[in-house]
Amino acid sequence: MRKMLCPQCKIAAMYVKNEKGDRLLVYVMEDGSVVPKNPVESLEGYDTDEVYCLGCSWHGSPRKLVRY
Repeated sequence: MRKMLCPQCKIAAMYVKNEKGDRLLVYVMEDGSVVPKNPVESLEGYDTDEVYCLGCSWHGSPRKLVRY
């Protein structure tokens, strides 16, 4: 399954935040699922409705990411 890309800078590296502001590195897959970059980490407590790009200032819904 392919990773979705930032609509602005076209990289796949994203992160999500929790209530404390901690970041977790993630990828968004073609089916819209948000998965941790490190498979042993958990998404529990993190807001997966908004992702942030590591390469630029873009952030938004995982559904707004693009295929390349």
